[in-house]
Amino acid sequence: MPVNAQPTPNPNAMKFAVGVPVGGPVTYRAGKAPDHPLAADVLAIEGVSSVFWTADFVTVQKHEGQDWDGIKPAVMAVLKEHFPEA
Repeated sequence: MPVNAQPTPNPNAMKFAVGVPVGGPVTYRAGKAPDHPLAADVLAIEGVSSVFWTADFVTVQKHEGQDWDGIKPAVMAVLKEHFPEA
């Protein structure tokens, strides 16, 4: 199953279904050094404020005023790298 981005009721958050177990639930926030490589890679994307995952999806929250046009493809690339079977 390819990575599938889905909107959420919060316009600053987007759900990315990866179709494989991701672990969790866990949340990482920008400004704190994450102890997980996936969290570090997602939080390194400009405009991302937090990342949460559980079950088979990852939810990314962006800073208000940032545009999904640059963030979404970068997040999808990171997820495909971390979950190549997705």
